[in-house]
Amino acid sequence: MVKIRLTRIGRHNDPIYRIVAADSHYARDGRIVEQIGTYNPVEGEEKAIVDEEKALKWLNNGALPSDSVRAIFSRKGIMAKYAENKIKKVSK
Repeated sequence: MVKIRLTRIGRHNDPIYRIVAADSHYARDGRIVEQIGTYNPVEGEEKAIVDEEKALKWLNNGALPSDSVRAIFSRKGIMAKYAENKIKKVSK
């Protein structure tokens, strides 16, 4: 199962995270499938950099976002677009 989650990079007491699609069986900082963006908690969720196309591609393919990533995607409007696409597919 693929999950969209955060991978920690950065120095001690200065975390920066990558938003990645990774197999749920691998460790947090282990093997990833694709990098989707970055998130710096000092700057906040609004300043996170996310490749919207990649995020929507993985969500449409069944990847589950972690709680933190879901909050970031919600702030960026990606979860709303995903819900719209899902409703359009069902109505067809």
